Amino acid sequence: MVNAISKNLLSFIKNSPSSFHCVASIKKILNREGFIELYENEDFKIIRGGKYYVTRNESSIIAFNVGEVLDNYSFNVVASHSDCPSFKVKPNSDIYVNGYHKINVEAYGGMLCSTWFDKPLSLAGRVIVEEDDKLVSKLIDFDKNLLSLPSVPIHFNRQANENATYSLANDMFPTIGIENISLKEIIAKKIEVDSDKIINYDLYLYPHQDGYFWGNNDEFIASFKLDDLQCAYTTLMGFIRSNNTHNVSVYCCFDNEEVGSTTRQGANSTFLEDTLKKISYGLNKNENQHINALATSMMISADNAHAIHPNHSELYDMQNNVKINEGIVIKFNAAQSYTSDSISSSIFQKICKNANVPYQFYTNKSGIRGGGTLGNISATHVSILSVDIGLAQLAMHSSCESSGTLDNEYMASAIKEFFSSYISLDNHNYSVKK
Repeated sequence: MVNAISKNLLSFIKNSPSSFHCVASIKKILNREGFIELYENEDFKIIRGGKYYVTRNESSIIAFNVGEVLDNYSFNVVASHSDCPSFKVKPNSDIYVNGYHKINVEAYGGMLCSTWFDKPLSLAGRVIVEEDDKLVSKLIDFDKNLLSLPSVPIHFNRQANENATYSLANDMFPTIGIENISLKEIIAKKIEVDSDKIINYDLYLYPHQDGYFWGNNDEFIASFKLDDLQCAYTTLMGFIRSNNTHNVSVYCCFDNEEVGSTTRQGANSTFLEDTLKKISYGLNKNENQHINALATSMMISADNAHAIHPNHSELYDMQNNVKINEGIVIKFNAAQSYTSDSISSSIFQKICKNANVPYQFYTNKSGIRGGGTLGNISATHVSILSVDIGLAQLAMHSSCESSGTLDNEYMASAIKEFFSSYISLDNHNYSVKK
């Protein structure tokens, strides 16, 4: 079952160990496709038929294709996120105890702690360096078996296999060595600068293990960060494959979804709102024309969904559970943790049918609270029609997640169809046209 897009997804994830690296990987693909970088502190100089992108904080990115016939234009938007649950290195991070050099970290998001033990770990992110009175951002990825979190032997913890608990303030500090050398010195050596030139850094732990395929027919794909780089990559592939002369196609990948999105580069920021306005104004559209465009615009919030577990079906809704390799998941929640409703889901279902892509429905089991996504958060700033979708996966928020090999092409094909479609509104009635 292994296909090209799945192999390329694993390469993309390997090159994207942090949100900063993820955006750099996306930029590399966009540059190869002829996209032009714009900057938030400048007016957007754009033309019809042009292809552009803009970043914020180097960890969020918005790319857009401008149609050529924009008399009654709208925005087709797809959003995913670049971050994942991990552990972030604190300032003053060095801990020397019992002959070991440990790193002081804190939780970023809601990870499955047990999956981080006894495996090779590394560090990646960005370092801020002073160069000629300027603060320069440098990407860093140690890309080696740098650290580990050794388990306590069962001989000293006889209850280890029974309701195990973990202290973030004690159990989760990884060991980096036995030398009396600071992390700052280790960083300086890696990026080849004097340590006194390092001002600060944003560094995250990640499992230093390549993704892989598994199953009798390689029907599963496994890796760190499938949530949500699987959606980030496959929607990007659909975006660059598409063509739409009547719309502005917008691809978004936001940071900080796993910690609530309330940052200047998160979905709960003005990044998307600001960018859409600058696109309209760059096309010489006025405020009223921009608001009219939003009225017929649509967002797809793409963030993975929980596949029914092979050993614990009792945790899932009896009739609205989803399976791996059986198509794109459309997610619903009465409390609006997901934005899908009958209109937005019907439009997306039609798009899937036009693309010959299977789809399925997911809801949480009544009484079990699920997580939120980008859609409802973004809607507080850009109030447009929205549907929440994803791909079915196992072991969400583990350091190694699994999903379906076939589903990657399903997502890319459906997103290509969405970006190639024109959604029109007439007297409260919607239609989907090519």
